[in-house]
Amino acid sequence: MSFTADCLLLLGATGDLAQRMLLPSLCALDADDLVDPELRIICTARSNYDTHQFRNFAREALEKYLPADRRGSVATFLNRLHYRPLDVTRPEGFSALAEELGEPHNGLAILLSTAPRLFEPTIRGLLQCGLTTEKVRIALEKPLGSDLESSREINDAVAAAFPESRIFRIDHYLGKETVQNLLTMRFGNLLFEPLWNAAHIDHVQITVAETVGLEGRVGFYDEAGALRDMVQNHMLQLLSLVAMEPPVSFDATAVRDEKVKVLRALRPVSAGETVTGQYRAGAIQGQAVPGYDEELGKDSDAETFVAIKAHVDNWRWKGVPFYLRTGKRLYKRTTEILVQFRPVPHSIFNGAKSEPNSLLIGIQPEENITLSLMAKLPGLDRNGISLRKVPLNIALADAFVGTRRRIAYERLLLDLIEGDQTLFVRRDEVEAQWKWIDQIRARWNEEARPPKPYTAGSWGPSAAIALAERDGVTWHE
Repeated sequence: MSFTADCLLLLGATGDLAQRMLLPSLCALDADDLVDPELRIICTARSNYDTHQFRNFAREALEKYLPADRRGSVATFLNRLHYRPLDVTRPEGFSALAEELGEPHNGLAILLSTAPRLFEPTIRGLLQCGLTTEKVRIALEKPLGSDLESSREINDAVAAAFPESRIFRIDHYLGKETVQNLLTMRFGNLLFEPLWNAAHIDHVQITVAETVGLEGRVGFYDEAGALRDMVQNHMLQLLSLVAMEPPVSFDATAVRDEKVKVLRALRPVSAGETVTGQYRAGAIQGQAVPGYDEELGKDSDAETFVAIKAHVDNWRWKGVPFYLRTGKRLYKRTTEILVQFRPVPHSIFNGAKSEPNSLLIGIQPEENITLSLMAKLPGLDRNGISLRKVPLNIALADAFVGTRRRIAYERLLLDLIEGDQTLFVRRDEVEAQWKWIDQIRARWNEEARPPKPYTAGSWGPSAAIALAERDGVTWHE
């Protein structure tokens, strides 16, 4: 059943994600009149606030994280917020919550912004108090488990109360404008799709580089490592969007059907196709930073960097390597996709150097698309034509001047309220991702090799450079 919710229930409303992303995004939607004026927003957490105290808490978060030019309607937005303390491990608290919510007129959207260990007791509480009817949908934040088995346990618990059509699994990368533009570029232009295959593409690089360290995520990150924190979700979603076949339409079922086919076609990695690293003390933008063990306060074998040579074994991509790279304390913050085309089969320009075309899709911090082409150098060319690579840049901020750039969560929260699952992750996608990741971790356990050290402020261990260069590939930096 499709419905637009007239009530949003936010569990975990005092957490870091709520402060940085959820409350600012909801306030921005409210400021632009994109949500119904009658939408109620009920916030819960263990903190013993009343509504007035929580509104003050939310105001401080908005002053800190909401851009200054969007704060004009904060007071109006705060009046939407209502708060009720709730310990989800105590079932009796859900009855009072259900009584306050009442019977939803149009529908209720629930967002769990809590630790995954609290998912199951939360679902039980919602089920027992009758907040799982056909007029209720639920959204889940990652991580959804730490391996395939634990992911299935979480999904089974949620599926006991909600059908798949009312479960919205969030990967916030899918809400980013440039990620959605990847689909538009491929399937809205005749220029690229005929070339988007192994006959014309040499390889693909996907990089998610961070300059930050642990940032208060000590316990979680040391358990997860870079592979489970970034590759399992964000990077595999980007890979699936690059590699998917054209869906029959832009709707949830068609798009996700094609993504899951890619994920199931991922070849298990072989020996020598992964590199792990862990940062040591160094400098980021001229500032000294400690090593991982120093930040953690103990020795650890958790990887803060991983590079993988992946393969999609299907007709379109057979023989095309996908190089994935992510890490903390790297040289600069960037998320980008590089599509490297093959060279021309024969140069007619008398030995003039010709470089293959490439397409660079910048996702953050700048959103842009750069197509590199070969052009003739100006001159009389008495000794033959000289060529040079010329970038054609499309900076989306410049191309759409006057159009507001949206936080990813604005799009995702609006889709949750309105019931559009296209940019959310389906269960079979999650399980296909975990199956591939579990195989990599099993190989690492067999090999028992510790992560290679790399200096903070570099691009990771030198072995990652060798991973690509032995195939004649250079990482884009």
